[in-house]
Amino acid sequence: MTEVSSITEFGKVLIFLITGLLAVGFAFAVNKWIAPHHPNPEKNSSYECGEETTGNSWIQFNSRFYVIALIFLLFDVEMIFVFPWATVFSDKALIAADARWGWLTFTEMLIFIGILLLGLVYVWRKKDLEWIKPEILQPKVDTAIPIDAYQQINQAQYIPYQHQKANSIAQPTEEIAKVAAPKFTPRFKKA
Repeated sequence: MTEVSSITEFGKVLIFLITGLLAVGFAFAVNKWIAPHHPNPEKNSSYECGEETTGNSWIQFNSRFYVIALIFLLFDVEMIFVFPWATVFSDKALIAADARWGWLTFTEMLIFIGILLLGLVYVWRKKDLEWIKPEILQPKVDTAIPIDAYQQINQAQYIPYQHQKANSIAQPTEEIAKVAAPKFTPRFKKA
């Protein structure tokens, strides 16, 4: 007669989770117990790429840095797929058994490299790989408005609520009171 397991599948998952939590807790406890802890100002200082940080951390970075970094990561990660291909393509026993494996892997890699080259050409044509900022071209529009009018508008300072006095900001003005009432009233059915 066969024995029936007294633990359900959920019980097995619970035991697995408890064992995992205990293992992680044990690893943290051993780390806290064994690792030396001698803080000093040099260890507590921030370290970035071998340079001492100076100044305010809220500075603007050129966004092209991130675009180039993402493009690099894209091509770098995709090159991981070359290693399994090289393993199959260099397996002489597999190719000796059937020569079509060699041609299949070679064709697959040509397609893969072609797709990567298409992506590189696309990024290159969009000029996303240029680090130096291109010149900003001002759009030219035929209009009767002189350029001085635009410059006066851009240089003017507008202060919101300047027509109201400082003590009457909380009170509604005539302009606010003239707002139309809603054209519907919501009606809710009682359950």
